[in-house]
Amino acid sequence: MVSLGCPKALVDSERILTRLRADGYAMSPDYAGADVVLVNTCGFLDSAKEESLAAIGEAIAENGRVIVTGCMGNEAESIRAKFPEVLAVTGAHQYEAVVEAVHEASPPGQGPFVDLIPQPDVKLTPRHYSYLKISEGCNHACSFCIIPQLRGKLASRRVDAVLREAEKLVAAGTKELLVISQDTSAYGVDLRHETREWHGHPVRTHMTDLARELGQLRTPEGEVPWVRLHYVYPYPHVDEVIPLMAEGLLTPYLDIPFQHASAKVLSAMKRPANEAKVLERLHRWREICPDIAIRSSFVVGFPGETEEDFRYLLDWLDEAQLDRVGAFRFEPVEGAAANALPDAVPEEVKEERYARLMEKTEAISASRLSAKVGRALPVIIDEVGEPDEDGDVGATGRSQADAPEIDGCVLIRDVPGDLKPGDIVNVLIEDADAHDLFGVIAPD
Repeated sequence: MVSLGCPKALVDSERILTRLRADGYAMSPDYAGADVVLVNTCGFLDSAKEESLAAIGEAIAENGRVIVTGCMGNEAESIRAKFPEVLAVTGAHQYEAVVEAVHEASPPGQGPFVDLIPQPDVKLTPRHYSYLKISEGCNHACSFCIIPQLRGKLASRRVDAVLREAEKLVAAGTKELLVISQDTSAYGVDLRHETREWHGHPVRTHMTDLARELGQLRTPEGEVPWVRLHYVYPYPHVDEVIPLMAEGLLTPYLDIPFQHASAKVLSAMKRPANEAKVLERLHRWREICPDIAIRSSFVVGFPGETEEDFRYLLDWLDEAQLDRVGAFRFEPVEGAAANALPDAVPEEVKEERYARLMEKTEAISASRLSAKVGRALPVIIDEVGEPDEDGDVGATGRSQADAPEIDGCVLIRDVPGDLKPGDIVNVLIEDADAHDLFGVIAPD
């Protein structure tokens, strides 16, 4: 399996592999040992499509028997035109079609009793953290995005099914749940926020109810697992989860895709534009939960973006003081409505604005991280290193302000020999740079 793209695609890969293992298949660590190669593609941006096509080409060159799935699956004709030897092409989260294609390409050689043996779910992440996908698809019509075309309209999972999966993951050793979807705030809208029974009481299919119930989970050791919310649109009801963070039931972290601050640009993007009220809410959230970390992403060089619009964004960022920021240069994705907008921004202007945005956000990040020097922060350990020439061992972890793969980390010196991935320890922060923290395990 070659899995590309976002965490939502990674969850799709885990589900496909779980079903295949139940059918008697095993995973190969390399191309040479595989009877068939699955490539789970990303098609969100042209650059992602190029990466996906390169991965398909490599799999064909190294193995020859390739099944393509994922977000590029809706471009089956172009994939087959470039790679006619591909065995099958399926779309995003079409699990049954992928499994059927594998069966045809390499029939399962299972014994007569294999179906009776419970098979654990396949995880492609470390044991101590897991992605929890609560819905698929999106109801928004953002002009730069084709996700609804790739993954369809919002389709929420039953709240009791989500909670059952979360409970199972935590019982199996997960210390951190990363809640993901295309639009976490809209969870349950398509189901009219139906109510389900969970452990003897009713729970609505709603983000706030789900968050509250996830905050009640406990590890086998009786600890509160970290619960991190991603892809949260700032609807009014998001205010209700901030007290849960202040109480320690949710990780004080929100991933909110603001995309821009200029009302004119947001209107062209077909996104809500009320940046002043957003700033008020950010200040209020920090009053309720001072340790809350806000991550966001922004698009620079959107058609029609003027220098005035861009400077407004920089000034807004000065006011918002976001902890973590990612940025993207606008790309005209095939099928996106934004492609038809006038006043395209020249590539060199996009690059220049991107560099200025990164300079601005790095300075804000460095300032916010330096304020943590001298504090003791809870840190989850991701990796423990080997002893150096003096026998000292270092470790890499993350604070509650750091999601895996996308944010910074905490580098810890002189850790005890029994420290292991998944441990949560208090770390005294000794230093910081623009992205990471440095420290030592705090004395008891």
